[in-house]
Amino acid sequence: MSKILIWNEYLHEVENKSVANYYPNGIHGCIKEFLSQDSTLNIETATLREENNGITEDKIKDCDVLIWWGHKAHDEVLEATVNRVQKRVLEGMGLLILHSGHHSKIFKRLMGTNCNLTWREYGEKERLWICNPGHPICEGLDAYFELEMEEMYGEPFQVPSPDETLFTSWFEGGETFRSGLLYKRGNGKIFYFRPGHEAYPTYLDKNVQKVILNAVKYLKPSKKIWEDIHSPTPKSNRPKPIEPISKKGFSVGHPTEE
Repeated sequence: MSKILIWNEYLHEVENKSVANYYPNGIHGCIKEFLSQDSTLNIETATLREENNGITEDKIKDCDVLIWWGHKAHDEVLEATVNRVQKRVLEGMGLLILHSGHHSKIFKRLMGTNCNLTWREYGEKERLWICNPGHPICEGLDAYFELEMEEMYGEPFQVPSPDETLFTSWFEGGETFRSGLLYKRGNGKIFYFRPGHEAYPTYLDKNVQKVILNAVKYLKPSKKIWEDIHSPTPKSNRPKPIEPISKKGFSVGHPTEE
């Protein structure tokens, strides 16, 4: 079975009754509910205000895919949490960033940019066009699908050029946006998927659910290739010589010295 961890701030649903009407068990609970229809997935959840932001070493060490939703409290995510997630992505864990997670600490660190964009909250129609119908994340979708109410995100989206763009959105006000971006960092695959504003029932949409399920299956690692031994705490990676050699010169202290 694949181990999936769904992370959510879980603040809007607690503080706003309208959001709670759509997501009475939280956005993480909604995503867990539809993903749980796949018996091959072992799903856990974590939220911001739990100890260690809900992401402990034990919880993430064998995680195959981490799903991340954040919006209003990016600054409350601990640097230790970001380090922990980054380490696992570099080792091979898949990372699915949803909607306003574009401004999360972990996404900005992995992208190396500010990840800014333009936005407008008018509840307008979004039409998502599939750029590569043959990609596994797009399996089972038509040429496009529509969401009747969504927050507009517009270009320029200040992220590095992706390895592939899978979705492009058009909005009722005329803007377009790259809504499904694939990246690779170390051995881990990252997918940014735009829809998911908390004020609208986006995660109840069957097409959105299909994309998320497809993405989870695509992002999971096939095997663990290497361990990231340099973050957050460096360890020695000095190998034994393959051929006999005599040491020359002198050494100074080094953080990876055994």
